[in-house]
Amino acid sequence: MRALPVRRIATTVLCASLLIGAAGPVVAAESDSRSSAQEAADAPVPGADKLLAQAKTLSDAGGVLTPVTDLLTAVLKADKGQLPAADATKLADPVKAAITKAGAAAPKAPELPQTPALPEAPALPKALPDDDRTVAAPDPKADALKALQTAVDGLLKAATGGDVTKVAGAVTPVLTGLVNLVAATLLGGGLPAPDLAGLPALPKLPAAGVPQAPGLS
Repeated sequence: MRALPVRRIATTVLCASLLIGAAGPVVAAESDSRSSAQEAADAPVPGADKLLAQAKTLSDAGGVLTPVTDLLTAVLKADKGQLPAADATKLADPVKAAITKAGAAAPKAPELPQTPALPEAPALPKALPDDDRTVAAPDPKADALKALQTAVDGLLKAATGGDVTKVAGAVTPVLTGLVNLVAATLLGGGLPAPDLAGLPALPKLPAAGVPQAPGLS
């Protein structure tokens, strides 16, 4: 009769061991699944650097649009289109800061180690006339920002000069400058092409290069 409790204890221990052994792989699988999910969550988005650059391009353009449209709204709502000098300065400063930020130069590429100097090659006969030069690559965004700042300066002058007849003529170049900036951003910012049905195709930027020499094909 004394052996019976011992048997029960042994049976209980055996069952517990079997249950633990069966549950072990399940717990390990759940742990591995959580680990894989966490690694997937921590992984970067494929192509994130390029997409971030595109988002920044739009952000820079948007950062210019808001202060310029604020200035336009203030002028057009003002009595006879005239602003006090202090108000004009308060509105002009954010515009200038936004244009400067949007036109900031991109980070320079890392410099490569210098290679040993090579002997000079003999001079070749000129294939092009002296007046032909290598055409620099166009920078439509920089041109648009510069033109916009000039238009804004003209608007500020008209809005503080006391002549209401000059205000309307100064507003249109600012609006045109904003449209040019948006177009230059779309064409030269490496953004995806618009795909809305009914939109006309955007023109391509002119390619820079060397003029072709006469008689060459």
